[in-house]
Amino acid sequence: MWLWPFARARLLRNPAKLGRWGETRARRFLGKLGYKTLARNWRAGKGELDLVMADGRAIVFVEVKSRRDEDFTPAVRAVTTHKKKMLYRTAKCFLRQYHLLDRPLRFDVVTVILGRTGSPEIRHYRNAFVP
Repeated sequence: MWLWPFARARLLRNPAKLGRWGETRARRFLGKLGYKTLARNWRAGKGELDLVMADGRAIVFVEVKSRRDEDFTPAVRAVTTHKKKMLYRTAKCFLRQYHLLDRPLRFDVVTVILGRTGSPEIRHYRNAFVP
């Protein structure tokens, strides 16, 4: 999907918009792979799950990282040890609340890199970490 220059500039000026835009792109990307959306921006306590998807029987907790570029570091490296612990705690709350503790689970990361021109680059890291 190509972006008009003014739309790209607007996203680059507002990190929150870039994040929401990236989450939408990630959800559509995974949907085309057959994933079903269960929740978006689900919160419990101090934690938030960007996307909760179903891939067959597995519940997939997806952390989305949207960046303008990766000049300094890969976006996937922004998922720190602390972030992984928070995701796991929040995922347990989700599973308890919806009585899904018996389902297999997985943690994926999707990076959406806007870039300076052309189409955004989307990368899916399946089973990116194990808590």
